[in-house]
Amino acid sequence: MVTFVDQVTLHVRAGDGGDGCVSVHREKFKPLGGPDGADGGRGGSISLIADSSVTTLLDFHFHPHRAAGDGGDGAGDYRNGHNGENLTLPVPIGTVVKDARGKLIADLDEAGMELVIAEGGQGGLGNAALASSKRKAPGFALLGVPGWRGEIILELKTVADVALVGYPSAGKSSLIAAMSAARPKIADYPFTTLHPNLGVVQAGDMRYTIADVPGLIEGASEGKGLGLEFLRHVERCSALLHVLDCATLEPNRDPISDLDKILKELAAYDVPEGQAPLLERPQLIALNKVDVPDGLELAQFVRPELEARGYRVFEISAVSQVGLRELNFALAQIVREARDLRAAEPAKPRITLMQKRRDEGSFEIFKEMHGDDEIFRIIGVKPERWVAQTMFGNEEAVGYLADRLAKLGIEDELFKKGAVAGSTVVIGAGAGVVFDWEPTITSAGELIAGPRGTDARFDLNERRTTNQRREEYKARMDAKAAAREELRKEGQAGIWSASDELDETETSEEE
Repeated sequence: MVTFVDQVTLHVRAGDGGDGCVSVHREKFKPLGGPDGADGGRGGSISLIADSSVTTLLDFHFHPHRAAGDGGDGAGDYRNGHNGENLTLPVPIGTVVKDARGKLIADLDEAGMELVIAEGGQGGLGNAALASSKRKAPGFALLGVPGWRGEIILELKTVADVALVGYPSAGKSSLIAAMSAARPKIADYPFTTLHPNLGVVQAGDMRYTIADVPGLIEGASEGKGLGLEFLRHVERCSALLHVLDCATLEPNRDPISDLDKILKELAAYDVPEGQAPLLERPQLIALNKVDVPDGLELAQFVRPELEARGYRVFEISAVSQVGLRELNFALAQIVREARDLRAAEPAKPRITLMQKRRDEGSFEIFKEMHGDDEIFRIIGVKPERWVAQTMFGNEEAVGYLADRLAKLGIEDELFKKGAVAGSTVVIGAGAGVVFDWEPTITSAGELIAGPRGTDARFDLNERRTTNQRREEYKARMDAKAAAREELRKEGQAGIWSASDELDETETSEEE
């Protein structure tokens, strides 16, 4: 049965905005009541909040799909739709939020920090809000905008002050049980600990947390064992405590070689940008199991070499609790100094938004080739939102969209990019919404791609010149002469019996 989860993929869907309403006020003796369609409600948003009472991502493991409430549709008589219900998801302190590609979005490492991961869609305007002096009674409304939907990755990085690292069965779980009230599973076989354990330690008036990380082994950076999987829980620690087994029965094992292998694996681990590498943080050595005679002898033998390397070394026993008091206060001093440094740093924002705010008034037009077809793609906040709000089955709504796009300056930019009437225009990324572009009428002479007095955007019949009319007349007369000659030949061949009538008709035509 799964009891600890520190990484999940969360599928979220913010609420869609409600549609605006098309309605005209109807009441006895008021034939011109006017539009009274109200606006749709805004869709609910989804946010994460760091909560100290939550310690695992287990709930998201079993329920990875989360959705906020949709906004209600507007109604007549100016009745606005209700706003969708927001959804707040508590997560453990130390949760890192990433997008579907693994890019860091936010680090919720303080209690109360909140992140909006999916913003609700905007509600559509009703026809009452769209009425103006030129549009007295709009026969259309705006649709609600869909809320943000997608995937995010949650990673839990334990917020502990000190991390215990070392080989399996080095005594890390026993040490955390001896120094705190934590009661992890303890057994005499490797990889007993399958997930990090936290313990709270008291040293005088100083309280700090320690975490034992599942045992590292040689090759962990290449995927062996469990250590590399849980090294993310070491990233936030102020200090590292190397727990070395001085009474191991395994061949080719001793405290010095164990330390060298662990240091190699820690050096191969890349910490996030802006954090100190693991080996540059304060490190202490705990030579464990000195309650065993051979263990005490080995600890005294290797201690001078470890101190010569610059480490502060403590001989301890998690079973008999020898040396734990000195170790406790030494760790507390390191944690105190680290907290003083963090206190001088500026405070982090409490509320932020995952989706980056884009400039509302800006847009970009890209020319793309799909096979032999040339398309013009429009990317921008307003164009994409306006398209999502349009009722394409309503000609008036489509005309309103065209007016909005023209006012934004999109038609001018399309002309500059080389678009002509009938060009394929796509608004939005991916499939988007495809149009065959038909420019609206403007008075801007610089946009008219043709000779003076013409407009290439319209299929107009040009006025014929005198030479053109003369050529057309000559061609018509030549065609009549050819037809008369053909009829004469058919009469001579006996096909026509009324040859005299034909001659008289020809004579009258010539006269």
